[in-house]
Amino acid sequence: MKVTVDPDLCAAHGACMVICPEVFRIGDEGWAEVLVDEVPAELEEQVQRAVVQCPTQAISVTVDRSAHAD
Repeated sequence: MKVTVDPDLCAAHGACMVICPEVFRIGDEGWAEVLVDEVPAELEEQVQRAVVQCPTQAISVTVDRSAHAD
C-alpha cells in the first residue's frame, strides 16, 4: 500500500499524524507529509483510519494488487 497527501487539499489539521505518526508528520511547509514509500502491513489499518478521519480528504491510498497475487 502506498499513501499520498495532496498538499492542495491538506489544511494541516494533523489528524493523520495523531492517528499514525509512524507514517505522517507535519512538514516544514506546514502540510502533512508521508514518511514511508510503502506502508508497513502492520500500519495499514491506522492509515485507512487516517484517510477516513482527514477533514479535507487530502489522503489517498493505492494498493498494488499484483504484489499480493501468488
